[in-house]
Parts: sequence; structure tokens; C-alpha cells
Amino acid sequence: MTLDRYSRQQLFRPIGEQGQEKLKKKHVLLIGCGALGTSSAEQLVRGGVGKVTIVDRDYVEWSNLQRQQLFTEEDAGRRMPKAKAAEKKLKKINSEIDIQGHIMDVQREELETLIEGVDVVLDGTDNFDTRMLVNDVCQKHSVPWIYGGCVGSHGMSYTIIPQETPCLQCLLQSVPIGGATCETAGVISPAVQMVTAHQVTEALKILVEDTQALTGRFITFDLWNHHYTKMKVDRAKREDCTSCGKHPSYPYLLPEHQTKTAVLCGRDTVQIRPPYKIDRDLNEVRAVLTDGHIEQNPFLLSYHKEDRRMVFFKDGRVLIHGTKDVTEARNWYHQILG
Repeated sequence: MTLDRYSRQQLFRPIGEQGQEKLKKKHVLLIGCGALGTSSAEQLVRGGVGKVTIVDRDYVEWSNLQRQQLFTEEDAGRRMPKAKAAEKKLKKINSEIDIQGHIMDVQREELETLIEGVDVVLDGTDNFDTRMLVNDVCQKHSVPWIYGGCVGSHGMSYTIIPQETPCLQCLLQSVPIGGATCETAGVISPAVQMVTAHQVTEALKILVEDTQALTGRFITFDLWNHHYTKMKVDRAKREDCTSCGKHPSYPYLLPEHQTKTAVLCGRDTVQIRPPYKIDRDLNEVRAVLTDGHIEQNPFLLSYHKEDRRMVFFKDGRVLIHGTKDVTEARNWYHQILG
């Protein structure tokens, strides 16, 4: 190891030489390698975290290059899987780190395997299906994880410590953290960097075992309009929470809580169905579709943009035409619905 590689970081007293030695022995799991994931991964690798595992199901597209900092025009032109493109770039940044990129659509089975030996999980995903899975598996295995979200000029972050803080399911009862997506409302790169600044700083505190320095607040901001808030959410923790309460059942790890997908026989179409029946408001769906061709009747809404067509039904089902690839279909689905 080059002796002065981490010298400036070690001069920062809360880390120091001892903290740097601890970082070298720690393992971080990144779920998602988009805007948040690439920024977090680069900071962790440059900072000398011993092992970084990156999981992502998607490939690099031209629209990613505005904010997903590890990728190049060559990656977009070749449609390189994000996890492998990131792994290759990060190994050039720091060859001393164990960096593993996995191309996969994370479900319960994958998470149960990936979580082994992990010290902290960082959220770089784009949908709450996956986040709720991460929340439950981290509660089950007592692994801290750091939620992050970003859309437009808004961002948010929160650190979840099993047995101590409210979990994501607790927060969903009282804190409005859903809404628009980057696909429907866009995003600016500085907002991404602000979110990951919070996420990675909190991760470093956990990794050097300075947990007393954790913020303990739910952070939200709007960079464009200069708004910044820190909410105390301790009272959101629920004893009856099925994910983190006294008698947890980890519901999002159960098969019946998984989003259902099926390739329709004889057609280039994937059907995606929520784990439970809903009465979808088609007008709300229409409101987030800013471009493309839309047709609507009392029973369904059809959305056509470029080479994709999606049909939304009132019972929650969505047909995605033009592909037999379930992973690609799920990606389109989450880009629109979050």
C-alpha cells in the first residue's frame, strides 16, 4: 500500500490511523449502481474500504451519463452492464480494494446470500419493492443500512440501525418519502452528490465504529430552492412493526409479498402485477407521464414512448410490450411508478 494514499483522511481525527485500519477490514454492499450507487461506490473505494460489493440489474444508457459518474460513452455505446462497468472503473481507481460487481435482479434469495459478512448496506435503488426487501433482510440479520432517494432537486437520506431506530416500514406510516421518479420528474447531478455525501458520511461513521456521531435524523433538502430539514423520527418506531417490532415476521421476505411477473405466451410482453390487489387511479398515472403518446378509457391507460408500450389496468396490473426480458420489464415499470 502506498503510505500516503489515505494520509489526508487519516489526518481527520474521527478516522485517524486506527479508523483507517478498521475501514480496510470492512465490507459494504451497494444495492443499485445508478446515480447514487456510482457516487457512493467511488467515495468508498477511494476511502479505502476493504471490500465493496455492487449489485445492479441494468445496463448503461446515454441518459445515465449526465449523473452516473463512473460510466463513459463507450459503456453506453456497448450497453455494458452497470455492475461490471463500475467494477472495471473502480479497480483502476484503487487496485488494493476487493471490488465485486454482480449483474442480478435482487430478490429475497439473492439478498439472503449477499448480506453475509456485510457491515453496512447502502441504498442506490430506484424502487420501494427492493427497498422493503432490503429493510427486512437487514432487520433479520441486524445489519445497518442507509436509505437514500433523489428526484429533481430534492433528496433525502436516513440511517437505519436494527433494534435502535425506526425501520423503513415504520417511516412509511408517518413520513412522506414516495412520489415522482427521475424518469417522470428528472434529476440534477448536484442533488445526487448531496444525498451520497450524507449516505457515505454515515457509512464511514459506522465502519470506523463511531456510531455516537450518527445524525439520528431523517434528512430532506431541495437544493434549487435552498431548503434543508432534519426531522427527528424516534417516535415513528412501532412495537407492533412486522419488520422491526417485538415479534417480527419480515413480511417482505415472504413469497406473497413479491411483485409477480410473467412472460405472456407467444407475445413479446411481460405482465407485472403488485403483490396485492389495488384500485389504481389511472388519472394519477397519467399525471406523471410527461411525454409520449397516451390513450385512456375507463378500464386502462396505454402509454407509448419510442420502442416501449405499457398498458396500465385499474387492478394494478401492467403489460409491458416489446420485450420478453423480465428484468428489463421490471426496470421500465419502476422507472415510471417508482
